[in-house]
Amino acid sequence: MDNFFLWLGMGLFFLVLLCLYRGVFGPGVLNRVAAISAIGTKTLVILLIMGYIYQRVDMFVDISMVYALLNFLGTITVAKYLEMSGEI
Repeated sequence: MDNFFLWLGMGLFFLVLLCLYRGVFGPGVLNRVAAISAIGTKTLVILLIMGYIYQRVDMFVDISMVYALLNFLGTITVAKYLEMSGEI
């Protein structure tokens, strides 16, 4: 079962790399913001998988909740900044 979650984590890491490509070379600023938000979400799931592998799910759930809150607040902050600067 641990091998399954290890392969799942590596697959998610590959998806993070694809989102990173979109974040760096995205056609527009909104695509870049969405890609960075997707990277944060995938990182959250990778943290939960790591918690299962290390058998410390309770600790990793707390860490991932804080990370999800920071990801959400960062996305909202960037969106508000882009709206106020007139780039949207």
